[in-house]
Amino acid sequence: MERKNKNRGYMQLVVWQDAGEFYGLCCRVFRAFPYDLKRVASQQIASADSVHRNIAEGYCRRSIREYIQFLYIALGSLGESVSGIHTYHRAGQISEADFESLDALAYKLENGLLKLVEALERKKETGEWVDTLMVKESNAIYTAESSSA
Repeated sequence: MERKNKNRGYMQLVVWQDAGEFYGLCCRVFRAFPYDLKRVASQQIASADSVHRNIAEGYCRRSIREYIQFLYIALGSLGESVSGIHTYHRAGQISEADFESLDALAYKLENGLLKLVEALERKKETGEWVDTLMVKESNAIYTAESSSA
């Protein structure tokens, strides 16, 4: 049974769906880390988890100012994740295939979030933002801009 209400609209956001996919991929890759690296793996999973959570929290705040603020926090968490992915790859702790999958998805997500924030900042400045169109406007910006990045 699908439950719908205004507060769960973030679930329709492509950027949130991609962030959830990124988290799942991080879980798959980093759960396999050996015991002596469990703390590192746990931190990597936590930073990936933070991305989708901050997108959702910002959306649920129902104000463009707070939405943008939480998207910036999501970008910070994503930056932490990307840094880890690159470092673990250089250290030979994750395979080339896992690195490529993680980095490609993170790249798409990062560019999409950056373009979404830029567009929302412009809408905030011009007063063009309509809170009731959050999903429609966010998806249109994310899918159009991330594919051209």
